[in-house]
Order: sequence, then structure tokens, then C-alpha cells
Amino acid sequence: MLFTRRSILRTGLAATAATALPLRGFAANTLTLGTATIDTLSDGHLVLPTSFVSDNPGLPELLARHGITAPQIEAPCNVTLYRDGTNTVLFDVGAGPDFMPTAGKIATALDALGVTPEDITHVVFTHGHPDHLWGLLDEFDEPIFANATHMMGRVEYDYWADPNTGSTIGAERQLFAAGALRRLQSLEDRIVTFEDAEEILPGIGARASFGHTPGHMAFELRQGSDAVMIVGDAIGNGHVAFEAPGWNSGSDQDPATGITTREGLLAELAASGMPMIGYHLPAGGAGRVERAGDGYRFIEEL
Repeated sequence: MLFTRRSILRTGLAATAATALPLRGFAANTLTLGTATIDTLSDGHLVLPTSFVSDNPGLPELLARHGITAPQIEAPCNVTLYRDGTNTVLFDVGAGPDFMPTAGKIATALDALGVTPEDITHVVFTHGHPDHLWGLLDEFDEPIFANATHMMGRVEYDYWADPNTGSTIGAERQLFAAGALRRLQSLEDRIVTFEDAEEILPGIGARASFGHTPGHMAFELRQGSDAVMIVGDAIGNGHVAFEAPGWNSGSDQDPATGITTREGLLAELAASGMPMIGYHLPAGGAGRVERAGDGYRFIEEL
């Protein structure tokens, strides 16, 4: 059986940083999966225009039902840490200092748990967007998680490691491409690629969830009959993605494929009852999916 414990950890360092992130804990959820422990850690949050969520004309009304009327929306960033006694795996590395001042807090979150960068054995990327990849390097452009094997889906890696991506991705995302290329080049022989449906580590299976990016990956963490799915940005908003999964998402590079992926994942998660962790979902990102009329709802209580 899967047990959960909600916790807000604040060490002295975390309390200092909390002034910039009011009412946010740095370690938001702890889940036990068999003999493994899964923590969701806050990297801070992004501040985005609501148009980045969707361009559907029904968006203002939907958000207003949830008390959101501003032209901007805050998107929490939830990095996942998995520890099974052998492997210490970080899923995504946050935004680092160069993307948004409200993000890049993963070092504080790890410190709150007593985990050092040297403890990380594997870094696994869902995809190559800045808020997931740019926390890779320190101020000297050296990989922060120097002892870790870094892992990314082959399709995703090939896309961002291609110097030609910057000329085809569109002007609004050219900075994304340049930043990803520089960081992936810094890894050299530290990075390993994998395919859809591959067991990349014991108990960790890759699931193609393309659309948000060309090679976006979700991951199913399993011990025995218990499992948790890390969905990254394939389900990217706590309101719209659930209530209106068929709407285009402004953050998806391929909106039509993103819709197909999102609808498939939501149907599967609702039918199975499998807990999930979403990178931009509220309350640390951990919860379950329930059917709600023609759509779904995100249930924070596990």
C-alpha cells in the first residue's frame, strides 16, 4: 500500500528564502512506495501570462471560477526526488538563476532534506524547457550534480542537442533552444539517452508523452503492485488541463499532440487511481485524478 505524509520543511536557510516565496514550503510531499521514498521539492514558481495556459475564449470564465482574475498566473515548480536505498534520482533540476527570479530554489529544497548535490546518483529529465533543465550548471558552467549520470529520452535529446533547432523553433522560443544546447553540450559523456517503454533504472519506466515538447517523457515508478506516475508538463495546469483537457495549451510546442497525450494520461490515471506528480500542479504536485462531468479534477489528498 502507498502511504503519504504531507510536510512543510523549513530550516534556517529555507526560512530566509521563504520571504520571496510566501506560504510555500520547500519540501511539500513525502510518499512511500514500497521501500522507496519520493519527495516533491519546490524550485519556486513561474509568473506567466494566462494566454500561456490557453488561448481558448472560455479561459477567463474557467479561471474566474477558481478565483483567478489577474492577467498573470503563478505556476509552481515541483522537482521530484526518488530514493530507494541504492539510487538517489532527481527528476528535472529546476530553472537555475538565469530564467526567472521566482524560480531556481532547488538547492534550498535539497538542503532542507539534508541531501547534497553529491548524493544524487541520477538526474532524469522529462524535457528540455528552461524551468526543467537550466538548473543543471553552476556559476562556472560546470554540472552541479557532478557525480550523477544524466538521462534524457533520445528523441528529446536529439531535438535540443541539434544546433539547427534554434532556427526552426520560432522566435519566442529561440532562447530556450540556445540555453538547452549550451547545457547539454556541457554534459559531454555524462548523459545517457533512452527510448519509450524502457526501464531506465530498476522500478522506473519511461512513458512517451510527446506534444509539450517533441520528446517529452513521463515516468512510472513501481514497486510490486504500487505505482506513481511523474507526468512532467504533459498535464500542465491544475485547473484548465483537468477541466478542459481538449483545449490547446499555449505552452505546448505541438498543441494537437499535447491534447491527445493529456487526454490519454488523464483517462488512464482516473481509471487506475494511480497517484501522480505534476511539475506545475498545486500542493507540491502530488494527487489523484477523478472524473468530473465531461472532464476531470485534481484531488490533492492522497
